[in-house]
Amino acid sequence: MFSKENKGLEMLKKILFLSLSLFILVSFSQAAGAQDFSKVEIKTVPVRNSVYMLVGRGGNIGVSVGQDGVLMIDDQFAPLIPKIEAAIKKISSKPVKFVVNTHWHPDHTGGNEPLGKSGAVIVAQENVRKRLSTEQFSSFLKRKVPPSPQGAWPVITFTQDMVFHLNGEEIKIFHVDPAHTDGDAIIYFKKANVLHMGDVYMAGRYPFIDLNSGGSLKGVIAAVDRVLREIPADAKIIPGHGPLSNMEELKEYRKMLMTVRDRIRKLIKEGKTLPELIAAKPTADLDAKWGKGFLKPDGFVQIVYEGLKK
Repeated sequence: MFSKENKGLEMLKKILFLSLSLFILVSFSQAAGAQDFSKVEIKTVPVRNSVYMLVGRGGNIGVSVGQDGVLMIDDQFAPLIPKIEAAIKKISSKPVKFVVNTHWHPDHTGGNEPLGKSGAVIVAQENVRKRLSTEQFSSFLKRKVPPSPQGAWPVITFTQDMVFHLNGEEIKIFHVDPAHTDGDAIIYFKKANVLHMGDVYMAGRYPFIDLNSGGSLKGVIAAVDRVLREIPADAKIIPGHGPLSNMEELKEYRKMLMTVRDRIRKLIKEGKTLPELIAAKPTADLDAKWGKGFLKPDGFVQIVYEGLKK
């Protein structure tokens, strides 16, 4: 027989599993048509020089405009492409020539296929093509994620780094060790001093770390450390999700990650099970600031726990 305490912990675990399953179902669903995009508005945020951020539904889009054409970073969902293109036409009459994916998740690559058909060249780290072109699996959902259509696959891939010389900019793209996923790319506009970090950085919220795609908290912290070490302190940052950010806020994000990691590592060493660890609420004093995103505190705690246990 289970004690009342054990029954409560088991119930907590089931609730957590369901909440995480719902989150991943929304984030990873390939059936974008099942969502209602009719009321989504694309907001254009000037960043610096000829770099803009577009906000709609899904990951934040980065845009570079100029005489050479338009370079996009990520593209949300296919049904939103007409609205995204309309927003871009307000800042540039040039066509979209290149799309760079920061990683493979559908809320960042869902527009690849229609943009590719329109003539844009899709570029990404090689693991993005591998994951988009093959069946994936979510251990949280206990379900398979089918491959994307071939037209959505990147046609140019890189292993570590590449550079675009476009619109008077030197646009550096560098791969980081597995962080949010194993195919993360960070894009730096050297002249504008603007950085797009993809989902390695989710401003003002707990990040989702895709363990099934090779992600790790250790890798996220290492990627943040690299940015803080190599990028000027006055850079502006386009995060994967959340408002336009900066290096000071990135430092706060790093501090939060380190704090949560250390607390959960300590509880693991004490022999706490996942339900016991969640019941201890190791992020309670941080939740008001970081827990208002789509990944709630208990979900973040579970991801950190499972990553550290590996």
